[in-house]
Amino acid sequence: MRYADFIKGGITLSKQHKFILSTMAVGIFLCALDTTVMNIALPAIQTGLHTQLDSLQWALNVYTILFAALTIPLGRVADVFGRNKVYLVGLLLFLVGSVASGCAETVSQLILSRGVQAVGAAIIFPAGMTIGINTVGLQQRNTAILILGITQGLAAALGPTIGGFVTQFVGWRGIFLINLPLGLIAFLFNLFLLPLKEEATIKKSLDLPGMFLSAVTLFSLVLALVQGSVWGWTSLRIILLVSCFGLALGLFLWREKVTDAPMIPLALFKDRQFSGTVLLTVLAGIFFVGLMVILPSFFTKVQQNSELVAALMITPASAMVFFFSPISGLLLEKTGARVLLASGIFFIALGYTGFIFLNLASYWQIASALVLIGAGYGIVIGPLTVLSAGNFSGELLTASQSVIGVFRQIGTVLAVAIFVSALSSNLEVAKKEMWQTTQKEVAALQVPSAGKKQILSKTKAALASETTTPPKMETLNPNIKSFQQKMTVMKSQKLSTAFIQPFQKAMPFTWLFIFVSLIFPKKRESPRVATKK
Repeated sequence: MRYADFIKGGITLSKQHKFILSTMAVGIFLCALDTTVMNIALPAIQTGLHTQLDSLQWALNVYTILFAALTIPLGRVADVFGRNKVYLVGLLLFLVGSVASGCAETVSQLILSRGVQAVGAAIIFPAGMTIGINTVGLQQRNTAILILGITQGLAAALGPTIGGFVTQFVGWRGIFLINLPLGLIAFLFNLFLLPLKEEATIKKSLDLPGMFLSAVTLFSLVLALVQGSVWGWTSLRIILLVSCFGLALGLFLWREKVTDAPMIPLALFKDRQFSGTVLLTVLAGIFFVGLMVILPSFFTKVQQNSELVAALMITPASAMVFFFSPISGLLLEKTGARVLLASGIFFIALGYTGFIFLNLASYWQIASALVLIGAGYGIVIGPLTVLSAGNFSGELLTASQSVIGVFRQIGTVLAVAIFVSALSSNLEVAKKEMWQTTQKEVAALQVPSAGKKQILSKTKAALASETTTPPKMETLNPNIKSFQQKMTVMKSQKLSTAFIQPFQKAMPFTWLFIFVSLIFPKKRESPRVATKK
């Protein structure tokens, strides 16, 4: 299939199929968007709710944790009770959570509302993917998979940009309330388009122990990853969570082998292509999301840009994902998975290599790295969306999409855990070095002892802000003015290094990442896993 045919509408779908596919795409877009749209608005939300950042972080964490932990069990619930009906319930829950989040007056209300959102999202994603794929015939299946999968990747990539725009022009509450009009339109269309009576279901009982174990496994893993840098990776709480994860995972795998109605058919992982897709989904997510999480903070804190400008500055990466992901998905049949995926990883590695040589004061150099990494990620996720579904149908199709959705979330969480932990460690080192230098410089200043104490006090407060804003000291003393200028330059250099080092240290791993493409065949092969209806 040629890209031009796709653009011109060469793929024939009935109007009903187009509407259903579009509404599924809307639901998936909103769920994925809310994983990243809130990040850039955190300072505005913190001010609006008069709360501490560590408390507010839980509004982010609860969405990620519950979305990841509940996707597989709730996908199974949709199979048993009817995907269409359960999907509509999930969409309603998501909209209720969105409105409640936008109207929250306290951080506790926001966290609870985000939890409701996450439960809705955990229903919408697996059910929406399966409904959308099953709506079309076999000939249009890859197109449907491509549209829905790329929608998810694009939403996560565009989240910070959309969040910056909405926060600037509407306010932070708008990042939640924008879900309402689109979600309501999707709900009303689905109410009339989807068959709700006598819809096909899987005639099997729910595996409640399996549901519980899968939720505990993912909850403990994601919570440990999210809180590791806060609680300490060697703290008792993290050790207990990791132990709980290991025990629950072992019991879950045992349960899946002995039950007649497994939550995840382990036959999925016997297929090399599907296993490779899971691994590559996680790795690609780590390297792309890590970039999109840290750079906005660099642009706002170090370079003193507004949230809106920071959102615009990372847009080149999102634009490349938007451009390359559909093209690469459609090229899969011609080039084969291995060549296409290896070329995408090559661009990601090239972009990361750029962080070793670029001048951080020059935006076009940073933009060049963003373009390479965004293009590489787009080239990778396009084929992965198609490869994740293979030739599966029925239970295996639903399970494959639930698993990929979960591992995409795990990739996001790992990105935050790895890159934010590295950044936090770098910032602590930078602050210690700056404080030691400050003490030496102040000791050498030709000012009274009381003046030195005041300078040290204000400088220490300025260092805690992690921005390049100099300490406010109204004085005509040329020695103090010279000290202020010197400290501002030093702080800018130290903070820039702290923000960029995680990318530089990750660079060798991006090149090793290319070897993962060898898991995939040179030319696309049909999965060897038997399908189930």
